[in-house]
Amino acid sequence: MNRNDQEYLVQKIRTQYTEKEHTQLDALKELDAKVKRPANVFAYIFGSTSAIIMGCGMSLVMTDIGNTLGMSETMVPGIIIGVVGMLLAIINYPMYNGILNSRKKKYADQIMKLSDEIMGN
Repeated sequence: MNRNDQEYLVQKIRTQYTEKEHTQLDALKELDAKVKRPANVFAYIFGSTSAIIMGCGMSLVMTDIGNTLGMSETMVPGIIIGVVGMLLAIINYPMYNGILNSRKKKYADQIMKLSDEIMGN
């Protein structure tokens, strides 16, 4: 290993142990994450739940799991459950946009003020 490689590795390790100062750019990134995180969490959870509901309906239609549960006719309930899950999955994106847009409106002034300070306007 040559001298330059050693110095690079030493510097890389050293930066992990130095205290990082908090800048306005870091504050702007945190504020941006504060705006987006709730909408993302909602969309992931709601979308996953919707997909599971849709899958349950599909399982009733396509497998014999209904017989195991004691259901004699599984086609109609399976289709209804699957369609409900599909509708929930379809409305997930508009709901995500609604949450995101409302949070953008709530924090727009703070983000614009901080970004103007960073850019020096």
